[in-house]
Amino acid sequence: MFKPRHVALAALFALATIAAVGTASAQSWPTRPVTLVVPFAAGSSSDTAGRVLAVGLSEALGQQVIIENVGGGGGMTGTARVAKALPDGYQVLFGTADNMAIVPAMHKQPPYNSATDFTAAGLVVDQPIVLITRKDLPVNALQEFVAYAKANHDKMQFGSSGVGSGSHFSCAKLNRALGIEPTHVPYRGSGLAMQDLIAGRIDYFCALGAAAMGPLEAGSAKAMALLTSERSALFPTLQTSKEQGLPGIDSYFWTGFFFPKDTPDAIVQRLYDATNQTLKSPTTVDRLKRAGVAPIAPELRTPAYLKTFIGTEVDNWAVAVKTSGVAIE
Repeated sequence: MFKPRHVALAALFALATIAAVGTASAQSWPTRPVTLVVPFAAGSSSDTAGRVLAVGLSEALGQQVIIENVGGGGGMTGTARVAKALPDGYQVLFGTADNMAIVPAMHKQPPYNSATDFTAAGLVVDQPIVLITRKDLPVNALQEFVAYAKANHDKMQFGSSGVGSGSHFSCAKLNRALGIEPTHVPYRGSGLAMQDLIAGRIDYFCALGAAAMGPLEAGSAKAMALLTSERSALFPTLQTSKEQGLPGIDSYFWTGFFFPKDTPDAIVQRLYDATNQTLKSPTTVDRLKRAGVAPIAPELRTPAYLKTFIGTEVDNWAVAVKTSGVAIE
């Protein structure tokens, strides 16, 4: 019969065994396919970037990385699922400025806390935001767009990839700067918004690079300006809004990898190493650039940087949403 001391020792031994197994499991990760949850629709800008990265990560990890699109709720549905997943490394979130900072700030009780419910694994890519118009809008430069919009805004419509998305807030910032109030038409993803822009059903769209690249190259839409603080190598001939006389409307869009909280450090490090290996591949970088996406600078890819960055982003967007006048649900 066990005495209390023996029971305690047995319990400690069991815990040590479980910890050892967990450590060994983490160090051998992955031993089966990994699911990369993209919390937006197939064909979205984030989906495009995720699929390019999944190819390189599969090679680097030695296991297939499978994209699963879990859209809905401005990205919150898929994000909440990963927040509640087991911290075993087999569900990774493709987190963006939208679903990790902007959309949660629009809700009094979001289903997750971006700063505390996840383990940051590193920033990966970013995309410039481009002001584009339907090809038959009678403007060809930003100042022409400004004059036209001020004269016709009550008849104009702008699209976004959803209420609270980066494209929504970028255009909202532009509209406030111009003092105009066009009609906002939110879509379930950038692909649908782009379809209507090309068809002439909306007038303009503050699009992410991945959404803008194809239509601009095909001549089915027109670019007015980059809504970023600096020029982008992805659109080398396109001037920023500041260069064209409209400062103060800079926007940005980042993407990173997140695990559920309490994911072992060994797994986080393994994904970080695989990400760096993937982004060193000229083939991957070229595919990303052709898709309108740029790799994050190496010094900004670390899990430690993202952990600090996400906390700052959550705070910054909480203020931005509050001052924007957008309704908080």
